[in-house]
Amino acid sequence: MSNITNKNNAKGSFEILHTENDLKMLIYKNEEDSTINLQHDSGQHAIQFHFCIKGNLEFIFNEGRYCLPLQNDKGLLLYNPSKNLPIQVKLQPKTWIVSVLVSIGKLHALFSEEAHYIDFLSEENKHKKYYQELTITPSMAVVLSQIINFNLHNSIKKIYLKGKAYELIGLCFNRTEETDVEQCPFLIDEDNVKRIRQAKEIILKRMAEPPTLQELSEEIGLSLKKLKEGFKEIYGDTVFGFLFDYKMDYARKLLETGKYNVNEVGLKVGYSTASHFIAAFKKKFGTTPKKYIQAL
Repeated sequence: MSNITNKNNAKGSFEILHTENDLKMLIYKNEEDSTINLQHDSGQHAIQFHFCIKGNLEFIFNEGRYCLPLQNDKGLLLYNPSKNLPIQVKLQPKTWIVSVLVSIGKLHALFSEEAHYIDFLSEENKHKKYYQELTITPSMAVVLSQIINFNLHNSIKKIYLKGKAYELIGLCFNRTEETDVEQCPFLIDEDNVKRIRQAKEIILKRMAEPPTLQELSEEIGLSLKKLKEGFKEIYGDTVFGFLFDYKMDYARKLLETGKYNVNEVGLKVGYSTASHFIAAFKKKFGTTPKKYIQAL
């Protein structure tokens, strides 16, 4: 089995990354205008961490007899030691979710010296069901954004996301926000984080004619300096570096549908001339749009 499974189309993507035999990450983006049902066999004795980073969704249990909603910026920790707990999720339009599945053995090994620190790892609780709602803190939001917007070379993708999975698990059990202060004082301010996210949404919605950095900073009510620093911290790239990668990936997905020619795709992502779009596409993917389509 391949370590990484990808399913992409112009409206969404589903990725399963097997970083280890007992550690797995799922990333699903529903870009449809309709609800999508997602099902995945989690395997027995797996602890599930789910994070809704955009939109709204519902977890379905007991063949639809029980539903649990999960909103934007909220998370869910699930564990059932007695039986398999398959993932059944109903994703609303424009919803993104990141899930991390780790075996109880792996998690216990990580905390073996401090098992009492985690309630459900204690001897008296290890055979009980466990359920906990989570609030995505600013530090967790940074890690989730880095997972979603990963733009390093594919050769290091597995080890990079493995590290991020462990980081995310650690932050879920962190009982204090002191680490936020040490890691990034700017991001302690949740209002700043929301403004940076707003900036990202603005440039993606208006990618064909994006505002200047000055216009963007004024629109979100944040100084130009804080916009640049915060965006780089959360998304790992400059505003327009991030936008370029997004536009090229969006263009690639449009080309794969076969519904649009090169000129039409270029216009949709903001290039008034085909030559400029072709040059940008080649810079990103190392080939021209035409050759990319032929290779498909």
